Amino acid sequence: MNTSRRQWLVHTLYGTSGLALAGSVTRLRAQENWPARSIRIVSPGSAGGGSDIFVRLLEPRLRERLGQTLFIENKPGAGGMVGAATAATAAPDGYTFFVSNVATNGIGVTLYRKPTFDSQRDLPAVARIATLSNALAVRSDRGLNSVAELIAYLKANPKQAHFGSAGSGTTSHLGAVLFGQRIGVELTHVPYKGTAANLTALLGGEITFSLDNLPLYTPHVKAGTIKLLAVSSAKRSPNHAEVPTLQEAGIKEFEITSWYGLSAATGTPAAVISRMASEIVAALSDPEIARKIREIGAEPAPLGPSEYAAFINTEISKWAPVVKASGAVVD
Repeated sequence: MNTSRRQWLVHTLYGTSGLALAGSVTRLRAQENWPARSIRIVSPGSAGGGSDIFVRLLEPRLRERLGQTLFIENKPGAGGMVGAATAATAAPDGYTFFVSNVATNGIGVTLYRKPTFDSQRDLPAVARIATLSNALAVRSDRGLNSVAELIAYLKANPKQAHFGSAGSGTTSHLGAVLFGQRIGVELTHVPYKGTAANLTALLGGEITFSLDNLPLYTPHVKAGTIKLLAVSSAKRSPNHAEVPTLQEAGIKEFEITSWYGLSAATGTPAAVISRMASEIVAALSDPEIARKIREIGAEPAPLGPSEYAAFINTEISKWAPVVKASGAVVD
């Protein structure tokens, strides 16, 4: 190789390496200075719903700690999958996150026949925020005062063995399917468009029972129109300490909750994920924030990135056979 050729090759190699090094340094500095602007949180539900209420509770603390505002962009539709797809395909610059939850990241993996993204690969876990129990509820005037009495009634009255839900594929649907499997009763599913419609059906006597989100029932329990027979979580609810868990009522290994956390856009730098996770977990240790979460009937449930990812994998495995048994599927 002649001298000029050698000099050209050396110059090219060093120039290319220098550009790569400069790019790496720029990305590193961007991560070190994160966040330098406001952060977008994509919520897969309507404003004020469970998908964004927890982020709204955390926002003042996170704004103070991060020095930037968090603005929520509501993207409802297709059971939350519209919002999930929006976040999954966002720029991987550390400024887009997603309110991950049981519907999109747990149940939806099996429910949707052709999802447009991989919830594990494309929405890396950041932190779990809270869990929310469901409750087995009946109308107070039915005279059913325990889970055992409800089971006996359903077996004796198969034509009345129907339950309502907030829609196919929701925890209120699949949780009741699981309940029917465990008690050995073939139940009839009556889907409604949302939790409010499901509650109205229960109050109106259109259905025998419902296993929907616990806070939905609280005002009606106080009014004496709804009777809670059990909660679906592993522990009793602090707001309804007199109500047993389904496991205490004899339904073995029965634990379902709605859960909410934060996931990141595909390719978000690990350093950014780690920083956001640490701030969320720290915020949840604040007694005032924990109190506000419990006031709405939920429980603070902090998990870091690896723990949250493992939890989501467990939830996918738990719900997959229930979804298949229910026959629910969305194209």
